[in-house]
Amino acid sequence: MISDYKLDCLFLVTKSSSKTYQKLSITYSAIEPPTWALLLAQSTRDIGFNVNILDANAEDLNEKEILERIEKQKPKLICLVVYGQNVNAGTTNMSGATHVSEYLKKKIDIPISIVGSHVQALPIETLKKEKSIDFVFTNEGVYALRNALLLNNYSIENLSKLKGIAYRNKNKIIMNEPEKVVPNDKMDTDLPGYAWDLLPYKSKPLDLYRAPMWHAEYDFKKRTPYASLQTSLGCQFGCNFCMINILNRNDNDEIGVASNYSGMRFWSTEFIIKEFDKLIDMGVKTIRIVDEMFLLNPKYYIPLCEKLADRNKDDSLRIWSYSRIDTVKRPEVLQLVRKAGIKWLALGIESGDKSVRLEVDKGKFEDVDVRKVIQKVHEADINVMANYIFGLPGDTKETIQKTMELSLELCTAGWNTYAAMALPGSLLYKKALNDGIKLPDSYEGYSFHSYETLPLPTEKLSAEEVISLRDDAFNKYHNYKPFLNLIEKKFGKIAADNIVKMSKIKLKRKIKGDTKPNV
Repeated sequence: MISDYKLDCLFLVTKSSSKTYQKLSITYSAIEPPTWALLLAQSTRDIGFNVNILDANAEDLNEKEILERIEKQKPKLICLVVYGQNVNAGTTNMSGATHVSEYLKKKIDIPISIVGSHVQALPIETLKKEKSIDFVFTNEGVYALRNALLLNNYSIENLSKLKGIAYRNKNKIIMNEPEKVVPNDKMDTDLPGYAWDLLPYKSKPLDLYRAPMWHAEYDFKKRTPYASLQTSLGCQFGCNFCMINILNRNDNDEIGVASNYSGMRFWSTEFIIKEFDKLIDMGVKTIRIVDEMFLLNPKYYIPLCEKLADRNKDDSLRIWSYSRIDTVKRPEVLQLVRKAGIKWLALGIESGDKSVRLEVDKGKFEDVDVRKVIQKVHEADINVMANYIFGLPGDTKETIQKTMELSLELCTAGWNTYAAMALPGSLLYKKALNDGIKLPDSYEGYSFHSYETLPLPTEKLSAEEVISLRDDAFNKYHNYKPFLNLIEKKFGKIAADNIVKMSKIKLKRKIKGDTKPNV
């Protein structure tokens, strides 16, 4: 290990987009700011550590270029930050991260650590499989990372005393005592914002990042500069297909299950609005609120929306956030949300069949008329990105057709359908293991966009049938005349044409016998 290091830690973000999104990665997939690298960098430098971020994804760097940057910056520790803004991305992005770590391990003698949702779910398996990783953080890693940077070196003796990690001692994998996550009353001080200034850019801040097509109203010019931030962490619900809460992990189970760690923590309104102000001052108007449940707790979202509304008098902000379908029923709240510049709400409808929705613990749907909720959102001049899932437990061709018919009836300006995956960290993953269901044998296999994809089968449908139904539905919806007429009316003919062009890119599927794409 180098002794004349210049940095205490280099946060490294790698890329996996071509394997994950195939030809969609060239033009259409988003390039997300590395939210957790930004949070961890700010948290550590705020207490005096010298850190930097190397975003090889945004800069499109190859392994050799990454190595050259590392050799110049001379970090004491490399920390791979492997998350993603979609629920499956923490696993699918492991492909690029481990490819780079294997290359670096052969070239330099610098300890390599890793933090992210996949390793939080499967710390022991990760270290068994990935010999180039020296140790993993077993939850969000805020306090464990701070303590790690205090170490003079990363000997086995020092690592053995560090809470919140798993490490390799010769051929034995050891999981230390868990470390706590940042408590709600310490959010403003121990996770004090985002190190925006450490991100690369071409001519102005955040111009190497690009929003999803729909967020930019299907207009390439509006996609950048782009930023994303969180106002809260975690979720109070426990849906069995989701692994969001794995970052709250506080035990030493070999396989972590996110629904065991449900809970939410919030930054203060005053604190978050300062982060928005920084972005607005940098000229960033296209912004994503990453929270899984932004419109859940009025104590937090109403005062923040009021402050954002004061800054959005010219209606230039273009924000999107998630919400549950059963928390957006009040017209007065929707009017405030729209004034705040939140022009898109991503709503998890999941299935058109109530029994399937209830099976996955989404909860409270029996009291909600989905059609009326969507109507109210539209009446508030807010666009809906409707999220559905094909292949949930209990799904059949008939229930999936019911979901498709509902989506056509709702005719939202955004449409996304996932193929149900047993994502590491989710209850579906643990159940699939117990039931002997075949799971993907590669990281990218957990992406429903990838060639290697392998979604869950149901009692009535094979994995191939699930992904085929999903792909057919994608093509049908994005060429659906009422949908394209809606887009042209709202955003113009170019936007509608861009959608049609995007829909012509056909994803290749190994399980359907397609030849491997050359991206």
